[in-house]
Amino acid sequence: MFELRLMAPEDRVETLGEALDALDALSVSVEDADAQTDAEQALFGEPGMPPPKEGWQRSRVIALFPDEALAKEAASVLALQDFFEGCEVLGIAPVPEQDWVRLTQSQFAPVEITPEFWIVPTWHEPPEQAKEVIRLDPGLAFGTGTHPTTRMCLRWIATQGDGVLANQRVLDYGCGSGILAIGAAKFGATDIDAVDIDEAAVSSTRLNAEANGVRLNAGLPEAAKGHYDTVLANILATPLKVLAPLLRNHVKAGGSLVMAGILERQADELKEAYAPYATLEVSDTEDGWILMTARC
Repeated sequence: MFELRLMAPEDRVETLGEALDALDALSVSVEDADAQTDAEQALFGEPGMPPPKEGWQRSRVIALFPDEALAKEAASVLALQDFFEGCEVLGIAPVPEQDWVRLTQSQFAPVEITPEFWIVPTWHEPPEQAKEVIRLDPGLAFGTGTHPTTRMCLRWIATQGDGVLANQRVLDYGCGSGILAIGAAKFGATDIDAVDIDEAAVSSTRLNAEANGVRLNAGLPEAAKGHYDTVLANILATPLKVLAPLLRNHVKAGGSLVMAGILERQADELKEAYAPYATLEVSDTEDGWILMTARC
């Protein structure tokens, strides 16, 4: 395969990407041409907030083609277009052969939740100190243990004390990969419902549960029925506010509501949204994210 590398000003990137797609590029990626320099621009704002800008001042556009002839033809066609003014062809080069599977796997190492509880991809051996392990590989659904919100939820599960989750009925609402439901099962919960609006997440949860030797019920949100000893919801602040009455109604008297996907600055918003139903408190913090819990 061959890369066609282009330089483009901010206002030409979208049109250039569409043109490359029409020219049968296998993929098109865009990166800041000034990355790792004093002129580098951050574009990614906090969740729920708009990005500071729509594009970089100067972007490097990289298109992948199956052979050199197609890459050269694309460069020639683009150079004749009016919208290419201000753009530049940086070059065409072969893509080095790599073991992409091994390269991808190298990015995912075991994740420590507590010194004795780890998330471990299947291509790694568990650390010697790990007494409890969830086997989980990166997939289509959110939740591999690398994000602070997932780690805080799992840490809450792991630190409830011996037997607290034993025989509990647990709901994982917005289950993603099913990691929280699997964690609850590892620590003694026996009647677990894991639900998500995404069919891919439901399928992923079932496969991951089977791989970890735990039993749970995975389905769409309507599969959540009745009351639970513990309700886990690792989503984002806005849907958590909308879901306040629904989530609270699923928690039995004396049960626990555990929520993540919340930034520190959003704590008061969540407390206000849940005030008619439960008294939330911040139970954990990590990298600007918080875990909020309530005893109902």
